[in-house]
Amino acid sequence: MNLNEIPKIKHTNSNNFFLLAGPCAIESEDMALRIAEKVIAITDKLEIPFIFKGSFKKANRSRIDSFTGIGDEKALKILQKVSNTFDVPTVTDIHEISDAAMAAAYVDVLQIPAFLVRQTDLVVAAAQTGKVVNLKKGQFMSPEAMKHAVQKVKDAGNEKVWITDRGTMFGYQDMIVDFRGIPTMREYAPTILDVTHSLQQPNQSAGVTGGRPDMIETIARAGIVNNVDGLFIETHFDPANAKSDGANMLHLDNLEKLLTNLVAIRRVVNTL
Repeated sequence: MNLNEIPKIKHTNSNNFFLLAGPCAIESEDMALRIAEKVIAITDKLEIPFIFKGSFKKANRSRIDSFTGIGDEKALKILQKVSNTFDVPTVTDIHEISDAAMAAAYVDVLQIPAFLVRQTDLVVAAAQTGKVVNLKKGQFMSPEAMKHAVQKVKDAGNEKVWITDRGTMFGYQDMIVDFRGIPTMREYAPTILDVTHSLQQPNQSAGVTGGRPDMIETIARAGIVNNVDGLFIETHFDPANAKSDGANMLHLDNLEKLLTNLVAIRRVVNTL
């Protein structure tokens, strides 16, 4: 995988996994800059290639009164400011065909949400921007089925495509990660493990998704041992009061220790 295709990315020769990390949603400029500054200090110290993540809008919500965003253009401009301020690439997810060109003007990687990864027109629209396209594996899809989603991007003339595993539905209210899928999906495209969404507990009766943040390091370690190319981690300095997905986010204060441990594990794996 050639990470050098992404503007501003650093530490590409470190032999580390790369990291997509940031808050679930952009809540304010101050919040985004505060999180980015802390994560960048850690990833520079550990020489981890880093892409700042933040959703400019949240379209998939359990209830109509759930937080969906601060305004599309306002949030995208904040992502652009993070990129310009800290000289890092950024990624955001898109939900409609019209989002593709709009978001591509501000960010470096376009992400297709898991629920929408079979939406051909959306995938093609993202591919046609020329940006890297990160395909979240549908919670309802087998690893083998992601071959066809990847091929849609390539057939649209874009070879820059990744897959992200964010867990598979287990009953009505839980997610599991089938680590057998990682080597399968790596045959199709560079593969990322979404650690925090894999620990969601969706479809709660209250209409607010639950989670198991206590299992973050367990899942992340297993991903590194199984040779994932990258990790996706949502983090916040106050998860309990985050406006979206607070139940499964990693507290920002715990990120450095986690990444330090994972880098040590990757060094061992690289010697095998």
